[in-house]
Amino acid sequence: MKKEIQAFDYAGQICKALPKGILMTTKNGDFVNTMVIGWGHIGIEWGRPIFVAYVRESRHTKTMVENHGEFTVNVPVGEVDSNIIKVCGTKSGRDLDKIRELGLHLVESDHVSVPGIQELPLTLECKVIYKQKQDLSAIPGDILARYYPEIPGADFDGQARDYHYVYYGEILGAYLIED
Repeated sequence: MKKEIQAFDYAGQICKALPKGILMTTKNGDFVNTMVIGWGHIGIEWGRPIFVAYVRESRHTKTMVENHGEFTVNVPVGEVDSNIIKVCGTKSGRDLDKIRELGLHLVESDHVSVPGIQELPLTLECKVIYKQKQDLSAIPGDILARYYPEIPGADFDGQARDYHYVYYGEILGAYLIED
């Protein structure tokens, strides 16, 4: 059963879960994909509730969110099968239908066409209202070296580093799936 919630009532829980990994789910046509994100934040911008997600250029999720413009954020509540985070954090949706492989149960959202995931029951429904590639010249050298090492032979939009795009998702709805 879905219970509508106020996203900010769960902001602390969302922020605590991020470093361990939460899921960002996208959709393209009928195909649903999810991946682990560990960087993000929740807040207010332009007078709107926003979840900001960071997605590397090389990720299949980037292509999907670019094409569809919506996503859900799926946060574990209580215990979560660690295999979900492991598979969704190491396998690409280009090569594997992670939803089917893991036997995840999709839950229809109320405000976007991207579903939530029952196994991670706290869900934010988001519509992209702004996106931007990180300003490469503004990233301090120590952060650049640690998080964006050069990848020989790579070409990510003319760069040899796999940078992030920043997606501002207006939170249109939030719910908690209860047994």
